[in-house]
Amino acid sequence: MLIQNKQQMDHKQPERSALSVNKGVEQPPSVNLNTLKKFRNRRRNRISVEKYKEGIIEGNISILSQAITLIESSLQEHQEIAGRLVEECLPYSGESVRIGITGVPGVGKSSFIESFGRILTGKGTKLAVLAVDPTSELSRGSILGDKTRMEELSADPRAFIRPSPSGGSLGGVAKKTRESIILCEAAGFDSIIVETVGVGQSETAVHSMVDFFLLLMLAGAGDELQGIKRGIMEMADMITITKADGNNRYPAELARTQYQSALQLFPPADSGWRPRVQTCSSVTREGLQDIHSSIVEYVEYTKNSGYFIKNRMEQALYWMHESIDQQLKAGFYNDPVVSRRLKSISNDVVEGKVSSFSAAGILLKQYLDRQGED
Repeated sequence: MLIQNKQQMDHKQPERSALSVNKGVEQPPSVNLNTLKKFRNRRRNRISVEKYKEGIIEGNISILSQAITLIESSLQEHQEIAGRLVEECLPYSGESVRIGITGVPGVGKSSFIESFGRILTGKGTKLAVLAVDPTSELSRGSILGDKTRMEELSADPRAFIRPSPSGGSLGGVAKKTRESIILCEAAGFDSIIVETVGVGQSETAVHSMVDFFLLLMLAGAGDELQGIKRGIMEMADMITITKADGNNRYPAELARTQYQSALQLFPPADSGWRPRVQTCSSVTREGLQDIHSSIVEYVEYTKNSGYFIKNRMEQALYWMHESIDQQLKAGFYNDPVVSRRLKSISNDVVEGKVSSFSAAGILLKQYLDRQGED
């Protein structure tokens, strides 16, 4: 009897307690194994330069985006592939009109590009927008929010918007923007807009890679003629006063008159083109058609005079020299001997044991001597 009772107790279900813990839902692994597998396969099956070229020439936006990512990559493997790809696409480039757009933060660059871009695509133009976002010097991160700010243009099948991090390069212009222009032209885009972050020195870099340079300005933001450097005004082929709507119409027109008078005092541009000043509103789109007409007139004028081609040849040489400077600098700092010596000699400079100029000379001599030995 006791044995029977014991067996019954052994098979009896335990009583549930308020303190008992139910078994939870089994959690998935922290890493999605399917995604990881796809990523590994993608790396293993990276497409060739020839496939990239074919996709770009066919106008495949997905492949174009991947190719620009390669251009922006700092990995040596990616840089080599990107370099070969740019060379392959070079014969298919050069047929677009390259437009640089700059202006101080808050002037409405993104709004202008969206409204102006819609006018271009409405005329059947294929438009690529290379918008450069500033990179934080502390976190090395970028917002890359231009697609969010240009909602209508982003949804336009004739438009391609590519926000790129500046990477801390001079003036905030992405180092590889010029190569990206070549790929976009090879993909069949008729107009290329390069937007700068508007922080000063970036204007010089953008001016050296575009055909038409447009400067956006605000009215009523202080002394207009003192609020911008003369050098930037001299680079502009057109100055446009934005937000010329509502109560801001009169101030915008007044600013236009002031700028136009100021430009009369500047020497003629090398192109022979006399820069114009116009007003516009990205909200009502007033004045945007006039801006487009002026750009078309400028391109026709400079092509007839021969300046258009001459300017592009000079720009190509400029970027060759810039590339030499960048590669020499990278080679110098990546040299293992220089890298080891740099820390100790930097301490000597800080402690006043050697001047900055002498330290630079010592390191450069050491680097050049090593190159001579090789």
